[in-house]
Amino acid sequence: MDRGCWLWIPAAALTAAVLLLWCRWRMNRMLSRLNDMLDDAVRGEFQETRYDESRLSAAEARLRQYLTASAVTAGRLREEKETVKTLIADISHQTKTPIANVLLYAQLLEEQVPEDCRPYTEALNAQVQKLRSLIDGMVKTSRLEAGVLALHPRPGSLGPLLEEAAAQFAAPAAEKGLTLTLVPTEARAVFDAKWTAEAVCNLLDNAVKYTPAGGRVTLSAVPYELFCRVDVDDTGPGIPEEEHARIFQRFFRGEAAWETEGVGVGLYLVRQIAGGQGGYVKVFSRPGEGAKFSLFLPRR
Repeated sequence: MDRGCWLWIPAAALTAAVLLLWCRWRMNRMLSRLNDMLDDAVRGEFQETRYDESRLSAAEARLRQYLTASAVTAGRLREEKETVKTLIADISHQTKTPIANVLLYAQLLEEQVPEDCRPYTEALNAQVQKLRSLIDGMVKTSRLEAGVLALHPRPGSLGPLLEEAAAQFAAPAAEKGLTLTLVPTEARAVFDAKWTAEAVCNLLDNAVKYTPAGGRVTLSAVPYELFCRVDVDDTGPGIPEEEHARIFQRFFRGEAAWETEGVGVGLYLVRQIAGGQGGYVKVFSRPGEGAKFSLFLPRR
């Protein structure tokens, strides 16, 4: 091999090395630019004008177009959420006073009418109470679904929350002839105190409502490694297995529930609250053997 060939080989190797380094530098620059785009998108600060389209690669250009469209969509979602928030607030405000007035007039009317007309005023009062429960439940679930009300789970003890919930239903249970038992617990979990209390009270309300006189309702908590299970047991009529998958749907009411007052949003709200803080809810029941609703809350 002549001297020219020996000189050509190092030159070719040097050229290849420079080309490789240039390609690597260009790739790193593109990846860095893509990473900056994604960081801006995560923070909600992506701006199309920040990047020079003439210098972007095809991949960068497509990513830029996608992020621009995503930013527009996110803006529209924020506007829609604000619209829903305003609508829910209007519904809550506009219906609260008329319903309260109807309840007041129904009670006044009940005091004035003859005894044989009392069933009509009692029915009127019951229907207005049902309407108020329906609107309250729908407003609460709509606020959670729309993200208007955010859950803020914090580590804490479940004992005080369960004690307060049991105290709230002690009188209705005694009036119906039920034995309401709270099992003392020192269990801890990560939960939103206000909304978790709402969920537990909804479960207790159903248990007291559907358990016949002379029955028992038990409230307890069982800690596990990852979750804490809050149980509401009753000796009511039980729930058929084919209804278990549907019982947490909005407005669903089982065959045995039609004779009892209710609107079918309580268990749906329980599921929304549980899922909103990293938990879940399950039902264990057979016809004639009562029911146990378990609310699972994360411990970490």
